Amino acid sequence: MLQKYNPKNENIIVHVGGKLLPRNEAKVSVFDSSVQGGDAVWEGLRVYNGGIFCLDKHLDRLQASAHALAFTDIPLKESVKQAIFETLKANGMKDETHIRLTLTRGEKVTSGMDPRVNTKGSCLIVLAEWKPLVYDNNTGIRVITSSMRRNNPQFLDSKIHHNNLLNNILAKIQANVAGVDAALMLDHQGFVAELNDINLFMTKNGVVYTPHADACLHGITRSLVIELCKANGIAIEERNLSLTEFYTADEVFGTGTMGELTPIHEIDGRKIVNRSGKSLLNELQEKFKTLIPKYSEKLPF
Repeated sequence: MLQKYNPKNENIIVHVGGKLLPRNEAKVSVFDSSVQGGDAVWEGLRVYNGGIFCLDKHLDRLQASAHALAFTDIPLKESVKQAIFETLKANGMKDETHIRLTLTRGEKVTSGMDPRVNTKGSCLIVLAEWKPLVYDNNTGIRVITSSMRRNNPQFLDSKIHHNNLLNNILAKIQANVAGVDAALMLDHQGFVAELNDINLFMTKNGVVYTPHADACLHGITRSLVIELCKANGIAIEERNLSLTEFYTADEVFGTGTMGELTPIHEIDGRKIVNRSGKSLLNELQEKFKTLIPKYSEKLPF
């Protein structure tokens, strides 16, 4: 799924460090921590029909990630919301919009790794683009298993939603070379963790399964799917899951802001064949749609 340039985004307005700037002027310093070491945290948000989906959940995670990385200047939630609203209003965006929200540790007085040289405060970036869902939740995708392992708390805790994504990018490169849509990443023990960009679920004999969130992000869409299962009497289990279990599942799907609930039709050349005669995925996709208005914060303009 190669994202394409949308001409509608040529003249978008971007919020950078408290200023609304035209796209070609929206820049950070070469001394910014995001440039120097990928030292930043981020969230991806989606705008549906005049509302931002799960805004508070995303901002809570952004602040938690920044706190875990010992940022000393974390903006208040209300100020981040105001920056988002101002950016969307400046672009006339109320639907079909993806927001890349980034908080960097800020500008350094000299290049280096030590956060003590970050003396100018954090830098908030609100990049809103006209963009459809990256993954088509009807067509579905094909994936391969990557040789790159997903981070776990022994190395770099995946609960920190940080900008240092090189292992995920290397996994995506392997998927590109293989001619498929995404890469499935394993944990350090060889169990399934997640895709290079979204969480994973599978179904088997009427039960929904998902890997423990040890070597994967506690995804917001992931948590909503677990919530939907529990609220609707659908058996759900979190446990270690092997590749073989995914190969032989009735259904496999990914979850994330960029594709909602995305069917996965093939893993490592193995077709996913549903022999159960029932699609739990279709049921969950329909129920997920009902959560969008429920969990969307209406725009104030």
